[in-house]
Formats: sequence, C-alpha cells, structure tokens
Amino acid sequence: MASTDLDSPPVAGGSHAAAQAKHRVAEGVAGLKSYGLLYGSSPVMLDLYEQIERVAATDATALIIGESGTGKELVARTIHDQSARKDAPFIAVNCGAIPDELIEAELFGHEKGSFTGAVQGRIGYFEHANGGTLFLDEITEMAPVRQVKLLRALETGTFYRVGGNDLISSDVRVIAATNRDPAVAVKENGLREDLMYRLAVFPLRAPPLREREGDRELLAQHFLASLNVQESASKSFSKRSMETLRTWSWPGNVRELKNAVYRAFILAEKTVELPHPHLASRVKKPVTQGDSMSVWIGTPLADAQKQIILGTLKHCGGDKRRAAKALGVSLKTLYNRLSTYGTEDGGSEPAEADDA
Repeated sequence: MASTDLDSPPVAGGSHAAAQAKHRVAEGVAGLKSYGLLYGSSPVMLDLYEQIERVAATDATALIIGESGTGKELVARTIHDQSARKDAPFIAVNCGAIPDELIEAELFGHEKGSFTGAVQGRIGYFEHANGGTLFLDEITEMAPVRQVKLLRALETGTFYRVGGNDLISSDVRVIAATNRDPAVAVKENGLREDLMYRLAVFPLRAPPLREREGDRELLAQHFLASLNVQESASKSFSKRSMETLRTWSWPGNVRELKNAVYRAFILAEKTVELPHPHLASRVKKPVTQGDSMSVWIGTPLADAQKQIILGTLKHCGGDKRRAAKALGVSLKTLYNRLSTYGTEDGGSEPAEADDA
C-alpha cells in the first residue's frame, strides 16, 4: 500500500499507555502474543498495540489504513473493547456495500414516506450505536456528496433523519477504515479533504503480513491449533508447509493465510500440506498488457470471470466504484464477487475473532 503523510499525533501520558499495553499483551501458542482480538509478536504489531492503547483511552475519531485482509475491523473492535464504551454497541458498516442512494438513510435513519419504499420510519446506524462505537469501513467508497452530511454529524454530534425535521443528537465514537492512501483518495476525489482530517485525528496503520517479521509461522500454528481444538484433531504442518509459510508473500494478508490453513486442514489426514499458492493453481495466469488482458483457451468460465474482475480492479487502482462501472455491474455485485474470492472484508471465515 502506498504510504500516507498522516502521522499519529502525540498523546498525553503516552509512556503510561505504552506500559499498560505491554501489561495487557498476552502470550499464546508457541510464543504468539495477543492484544484484544489481534494476534502477532512482530515489532510492528507490538507498536500497533501501544497505539491502540493510547487512542482507546480517548474519544478521538480514528482512521485505520491498511490493505484488505489485514484485520482493520478487528483493530476497530479492539479499540472499542479497550475503551470506556466497551459495554455499549459496536456497529460495523461497509460503506461500499450500501447503494449510494440509500447510504444517508442507513446512517441517519428515515421517516415514513421519505422516499419510495419507505413504508415505515427507521432509525439509522448512528442511533443504533448511541453510547458506543460506529465503524465505517471502506469510507472512501462513499460518494463525496454523501460525505458532507457525515462530516456535519461528526462536527456537531447532531443530524436529521432523511425526510425528518427534528434535530437528533447521538453520542457516538466514529472509527473509519480504508485500504487506500487517504491523500491519494483526496486527490482522486474519492474522499473530501475536510472529512479526511476530521476522521484522522488519530491515524493507525494495520501492517501487511509481509512486514510482520516472524508472525506468519506463529499465526499459522495458532490457526491450526484452533482448528484442532474445534475438530478434536491433532494435525500438524509438514516441513514443506513451513517453507511455504516463510517464502510466500501472502498478498491477501492474514485472511489469505487463514483460509489457506483452513483448506489444507480439511484435506489433511494427519499431516497438513500447505502447497505454494503458485504451484497449487492449475489455471494459467492471464497475460496483461496495458489496458488489455488475454485469457488462456480452456480456462474454466468461473476462473476467467475471476481473472477479469481482479484484473479490472487492479487496473482501476483498487477503486471498486470505477471497476464496477467498467465491468457493467453494481458496486454491491462486485463486493459479493470479491467476497467469494476471499479478497474483500466480510467474507465467510472460520473463527473470525482470531483474524489478526
């Protein structure tokens, strides 16, 4: 992921917060440390734990920046669980999965008859999360024109339901997340600059797995141990699997690793074989050149569709809205497809709370 110019601001009592974080970090399977819902013993993860400890003690808004699969929602949940709001609701919303014309009604609620299909009034996520935390994932997928009302709600703590005249107050702590560089999103008109600075009072970076020194093997062993307990089994990794763990870059991050272990566990009798992803695939990669792609003859239809979707998304720089438009499908359909490929937040996974 491209770097961001946003640096975490100093926080009063930082050394005390760091000491608290170190005290709360637990050690699990084979030396794997954990903090809240996060797992990892690498220096970048230990630094993240300290940052979470600092921001959790405040009511500041936070912006989590990280690639897909790095566990941004788990970072947000851990902040909530370590905060004074831990006994109040934690509401997670994927902004990219909600149709643009409905996002305001979903966030702020609506009155009966305010639009076609509004047969009765409903409260929105801001009211559902009252007293707690509202997590807005994929915030850069919200159309800039819709971001204006969100900015006002953050600044004033008040809002109107769609079609309503009563000013409503809600005590909500907002945490947002994106897999894009916020500064780049601003330049490409995907994020309002004023909203970026309002959200990024305390920016956090969820590191990709390739930067987490030593965590790959520890996490794989942790996921395997959890599956062994769940299935009353005693399976173990082969030596070749451990080599794969160390040499593969895991571009899908912890989610890719977790799903790979799960699949290998299902196929294994006693020894879990984790084949190198490049060797495991029998489908030839498409040939790309500029804005064109050639798919090999004989490629199964489902695999060809996947290659085209992922290739288009890459060509659009990860901008899902642009990719959906180029593919001629709705943004929601694109999210559903990405979810089935295990490349988008919200996919079905075993033991969700263990995703670091």
